[in-house]
Amino acid sequence: MDKTFLRNEVRGALAQMSEAAYREHSLTVAKQVLQEPYIIEANTIGITISNKPEIDTIHLIQELWQLSKRVAIPKCNPKTKEMSFYVIESFNQLETVYMHLREPIPEKCEFIDANEMDIILVPGVVFDKFGYRIGYGGGYYDRYVLNYKKGKLMSLLFDEQLYEHVPTNEHDCPVDIIVTPTKRIDCVAQRGAN
Repeated sequence: MDKTFLRNEVRGALAQMSEAAYREHSLTVAKQVLQEPYIIEANTIGITISNKPEIDTIHLIQELWQLSKRVAIPKCNPKTKEMSFYVIESFNQLETVYMHLREPIPEKCEFIDANEMDIILVPGVVFDKFGYRIGYGGGYYDRYVLNYKKGKLMSLLFDEQLYEHVPTNEHDCPVDIIVTPTKRIDCVAQRGAN
């Protein structure tokens, strides 16, 4: 199956999810993430401001602030297809840009280098247990994490987004951990066992 087909199939499945199930599953994932040792030990966490139907990250970000974590949000440059992260301390430091994405206002935030983040939560549409993912087609994260050597890559997703296998290219960077409402997958161990 090709990436476009899988992307459309998952988007269709997520569109069928009720608002109550969306909220409940997002909260379940947030609770699991907050118990994750890598999150507990982290000082600085890279995370996107979600857009429905992605797992809702707003509540999670508020909880991370309560735990005195530094929260870094990506800003994309559509012309160069590059991404930078900025530490935010309030949602007032965000602006709405193309595709209804909420991103940091650079003048109001502190720029942060990739290797200052202890863990980066990587979004996507379709995943497999080995940590390979199909994103939104821009390739921002695959390029960004090539230079990320410090910490772990984690993805938060609904069970509907998890497939047995996704097609990969040599430049694809798999994540280390997947958290869904029903499971935690150590993708590194899965790749080692393959």
